[in-house]
Amino acid sequence: MSISGLHVTMFAWLAIWLVGGLWRRLAFVWPQALLAVPVPWAAGFGGVALAAAYALFSGWGVPSQRTVLMLAVVVGLRLLARQWPWPVVWLLAMAAVLLLDPWALMQPGFWLSFVAVAILFATDPGRRTRFDAAPFAGQEVPTRPQRFMAVALGMLREQSVVTVALAPLSLLLFGQFSLVGLVANLLAIPWVTLVITPLAMLGVAVPAFWDLAALAVQGLGGWLAWLAQWPSAAVFRPIPPLPLALAGVLGGALLVMRWPWATRLAGLVLLWPVLSWQPPRPAAGEFDVMALDVGQGSAVLVRTSGHSLLYDTGPRYSPTSDAGQRVVVPLLRALGERPDTVVVSHRDSDHAGGSAAVQTEWPEARWLSSFDADPVRRCIAGQRWTWDGVDFEILHPSPEDFGPDGAGRLPSNAMSCVLRVGHARQSVWLSGDLDADRETRLALAQPDLRATLLLAPHHGSLTSSSPALLNTLAPAWALVQAGYRNRFNHPAPAVLARYRERGMRWVATPDCGAATWRSDVPDTVVCQREVARRYWHHRGEASPGIESAQIPVPEGDRGPAPAH
Repeated sequence: MSISGLHVTMFAWLAIWLVGGLWRRLAFVWPQALLAVPVPWAAGFGGVALAAAYALFSGWGVPSQRTVLMLAVVVGLRLLARQWPWPVVWLLAMAAVLLLDPWALMQPGFWLSFVAVAILFATDPGRRTRFDAAPFAGQEVPTRPQRFMAVALGMLREQSVVTVALAPLSLLLFGQFSLVGLVANLLAIPWVTLVITPLAMLGVAVPAFWDLAALAVQGLGGWLAWLAQWPSAAVFRPIPPLPLALAGVLGGALLVMRWPWATRLAGLVLLWPVLSWQPPRPAAGEFDVMALDVGQGSAVLVRTSGHSLLYDTGPRYSPTSDAGQRVVVPLLRALGERPDTVVVSHRDSDHAGGSAAVQTEWPEARWLSSFDADPVRRCIAGQRWTWDGVDFEILHPSPEDFGPDGAGRLPSNAMSCVLRVGHARQSVWLSGDLDADRETRLALAQPDLRATLLLAPHHGSLTSSSPALLNTLAPAWALVQAGYRNRFNHPAPAVLARYRERGMRWVATPDCGAATWRSDVPDTVVCQREVARRYWHHRGEASPGIESAQIPVPEGDRGPAPAH
């Protein structure tokens, strides 16, 4: 459970009420205490202190910090009979949170929390409704159903405002926004506030209440799971550039402000570029290749002007976590990609570990692998297709490598799907964990094969990157997908020596992050870790062999100068 500011506030007002009542009763035993510290002061300081303890006990997250600091300011102002404008209180709480934790600026919760509070303050009508106000002469006293309806409508309005205003910010932070969030919150917020949280607090005194709280949580979980299964429960969009995203956040805020409709509708003008934005794609006849940083495993995205192919789906990290759900699917969503074809080179978990997550997300994609029981879904030498002027060809395994039952006759690595992508000028070689023996056979069978870019076979293992293959393909670049300080010592020093002997340049994902190569700029590999370097990352000397437009290379490890 995530402790929100609403729960901290509820606990604070309960604590203020209890401390105030106890302090008043203290007058019968120790009257001097009330003379020294009046009841309002004791209740205010005691309530804020207990709320701070509760927030600290719950994890001291950014929403809890913000709530405690705002409570302290509000209580202090009331005790001093002062009233500050809400922007001052809001900015004071923000400054205090950042003084305690400057890196809170990097947390999505910081922005969601403070923006939501600012929106609620800014859209507050600032006057009491007639159901809340004292009745005027001759005015009918509101009934209980009327008061309940007024509260329900107020809650619906607040949730609607927050949902609309935070949708662009959610798109910026997560690349998605929920269409069922409003429906979910209409039940979840009162259920958690009025049922789960009180039961959890009562459980401190009577543990049996915790069992009831657990049942309440399970019931809420079932409701939310049912909502999550609705069609289009969440909308995923490519993450726009920061200027467009900030304009969209401003547009969402304009839509919910209590201003003239002509002004509010201007928010749609700011929102439209965000919703319609698409990341740039390769030009017609060109393609690009991105080696994702998935650790000790493989996942490569190949894009043409109108199609995309995913080669391997990354490793499985644990029984409940894999690169498909943690890296591949989020990245493809952020880029606005829907892979037309997925090629899984072989069944090893470092290449096929994320398959389930990818297939669940894009079930309509065409699947090819070397271990599928369905013959239609097998990668077999001779398969060819063309997308937007770019040729794709499967070179291995051959039909004879499959047994009558569809199982491979060769070891798993030797069954790896070999894919060649290219056009008349540039080409890329992707071969999974193919061993040196099969590499040599392919090179001898087709001596005219060439490749500008080589995905280092078997992550740079000694069992691959055979001299015969390197001499035949004569690649200019090698991309090494390996884990940081992996136990296999990939890439092997002997393999890197082979690359250097042939004038090849190489990059490795532990140093480069995601590496992108483009067919129209073949002399450059762009390293995401350099393009989007965090401000706290020291720009030291690069690892040997790395060369791109952004990374300097020690002279002893530099290959031949690229021709421009």
